[in-house]
Amino acid sequence: MNVYAAVDLGASSGRVMTARIDSGRVRLTEVHRFANRPVRVGGTLHWDILALHRGVLDGLREAGPVDSVGIDSWAVDYGLLDGAGRLIGNPVHYRDERTAGIMERVTAEVGADALYQAGGLQFLPFNTVYQLLAERDLGRAETLLMIPDLLTHWLTGSVGAEATNASTTGLYDVRTGGWARDLTERLGLPSRILPELRQPGAAAGTLRAEVAAETGLPASTPVTAVASHDTASAVAAVPADTDRFAYISSGTWSLVGLELPRPVLTPESRLANFTNEGGLDGTIRYLRNVMGLWILQECMRAWGDSGLSELLAAAAQAPPFQAVFDPDDPAFLPPGDMPARIAAFCERTGQRPPAGRAQVVRCVMESLALAYRRAVRDAVRLSGQEVEVVHVVGGGARNTLLCQMTADATGLPVVAGPVEAAALGNALVQARAQGAVSDIRALVRQGERLVTYRPKDEEEAWARAEARLPGR
Repeated sequence: MNVYAAVDLGASSGRVMTARIDSGRVRLTEVHRFANRPVRVGGTLHWDILALHRGVLDGLREAGPVDSVGIDSWAVDYGLLDGAGRLIGNPVHYRDERTAGIMERVTAEVGADALYQAGGLQFLPFNTVYQLLAERDLGRAETLLMIPDLLTHWLTGSVGAEATNASTTGLYDVRTGGWARDLTERLGLPSRILPELRQPGAAAGTLRAEVAAETGLPASTPVTAVASHDTASAVAAVPADTDRFAYISSGTWSLVGLELPRPVLTPESRLANFTNEGGLDGTIRYLRNVMGLWILQECMRAWGDSGLSELLAAAAQAPPFQAVFDPDDPAFLPPGDMPARIAAFCERTGQRPPAGRAQVVRCVMESLALAYRRAVRDAVRLSGQEVEVVHVVGGGARNTLLCQMTADATGLPVVAGPVEAAALGNALVQARAQGAVSDIRALVRQGERLVTYRPKDEEEAWARAEARLPGR
């Protein structure tokens, strides 16, 4: 059939898409979308994992017969299974406050360089390693499964850890491609909970009888381990025709970086807070996490207004560079009143806060573009890999204002698309594993609508704006 079901789970919604490959082109169809609503219980913010599982089952029923199923999601979060294979509580959301102060304590005890040499990760307070050190039920746990691995387990009964998501835990040795068991033991964490690793494209089993009955799919339907970190799937679908490219996987988070053959573990890379995560075919996603469109989403939520298109159009006409802020300031991580936080940052840095919603939106767009500028230039400097083009994939590829500002800020052409990069990469890894595809990126270039944004000559203006930020 050459039809593949891609389950793509984001921080606010999940969807099941089918990808049909025919005559060298891919046709993606969304067959089911469902909400992903975190729930706060007893002071802890949880994912509603059973609702997500229900959404997956409903979507597979809508998809009908397919050649394979694959699941990708956000990184760092997990479920714990006890000795009988039962889930110990709902997985905790990475934005929960339980990890406050743990990263700083571990860094003081173990040393930043030792942590970075092992995992190669950007220092973020919600990394899996810090969540595990805050875990109250760890003593009962026999198996740790990242979110896609947990849902794959419920579909198939098999247990495994897909490598691209494992590489976001802080317990994965980015140099060897295996678990960093020495570090795990040094931290006092039980290495027994770390399952066998799987590479993208590996078989993860077939559907359980109960899942087949629930979805109407044959029990023989294979489930494939894809590049299960959604960013790894998105980068797999970057339509690059050269290795001299940067990418921005743009959504709730913006993941900005390069694809490299090996990690960069220098002290300079650590101090610049770059992460080295696994990609398809043993590549390294050398990137920095930028807070991303989360800030805009929270502004819209605070305003109770869904008129984003109109606001973006108004922002495009607003005066430039009235104020800028650092999206990665910790104040912007938790949910809350983002317009007030932006105003507070501006006042703290001697700038006049943006006046009116259109000016706030322009401020957000310009601040994100400045963060992308810094990340791309730092990645080039630290890795030695030159860049000729920036590829923007994911939902942010639709944001014409942000794409043009990114081209202007970086001084590089920006190629926007595909929008559904994570689902596309997910499906095409499945297809390649079954021999239906050989060159994923060539297929994406051939079949996807891509838009190119050329940079305007505005280097001086962007440099002046950047100079207003602390430490710049």
